[in-house]
Amino acid sequence: MDNLRLRFPKHEHPDIPIGMGVHGVGRDPDHDRGIALVESPHMPLVQFCVDRRGVWLNVPEGVRGVHVNGRPVQRMAMLRAGDTMHLDGVEVVLVGAPVSDGLPPELAGLPPDNNGDQRVVLRGVGGAHHGRCFTLERPRTIGRLRESDIRIDEPGVADRHARIELHGERVVLRDLGSADGTLVNGDRVRDAVLSAGDQVVIDAHHRFVVEAPGMRNLDRDRRSNDELALSARQQAADDSNVPLKQSIRRLPLLLMAAVLLGAALSALLWFAPT
Repeated sequence: MDNLRLRFPKHEHPDIPIGMGVHGVGRDPDHDRGIALVESPHMPLVQFCVDRRGVWLNVPEGVRGVHVNGRPVQRMAMLRAGDTMHLDGVEVVLVGAPVSDGLPPELAGLPPDNNGDQRVVLRGVGGAHHGRCFTLERPRTIGRLRESDIRIDEPGVADRHARIELHGERVVLRDLGSADGTLVNGDRVRDAVLSAGDQVVIDAHHRFVVEAPGMRNLDRDRRSNDELALSARQQAADDSNVPLKQSIRRLPLLLMAAVLLGAALSALLWFAPT
């Protein structure tokens, strides 16, 4: 949740950084139809709540006209970097940590790799492909052409706009001739290495999120044999201690039974006829 900023695409204001905590955003008294951070809890149009779990947008009761990615929000919405909001008629984008525009040398000249992983997907979260998932077991081209894997027939999208491919465990975005590049987490890039959770936006409305649950499994599966053996030994030690723990738990009951038995024998001896 570091380096979060509120960006104004029409350049009404400079970026507003928002860190951990609660940030009220309301009308800016110094600019007509502008917005700014406000201190009073009674003044904000909305509140941005940032913690380690994510970012939430809270809309106070009675406030209307708040939209996230074109959809109205009445009370609360969870946000991700790259989301676009309209607050009191002002467009605002939540921008995450800066994304490097360009690829490292070892990836820059590599041809497409068809040995991908179907567990890594692009999930449509807005636009023409909302709700669809595109696996990356092979490269996926984005563009207006009919043969594109992810076809977006919009004037602002090039015939061959971009390609997303997997090289090992790195998801790579390559520009194929777009006019303005692609937005990743709110920053405009042409080529970039993507991470799980990144939001890719094409032509402002078509949104995709990189999901790579398989990568975490692969990381776990790559544990060394020593680590696995240690886990096995610890499990075996725990299993061997189970009878001992059970015996310890039974000990008070055995003591009580012995005391009661002793008391019963004493009573018999005391009251027995002589």
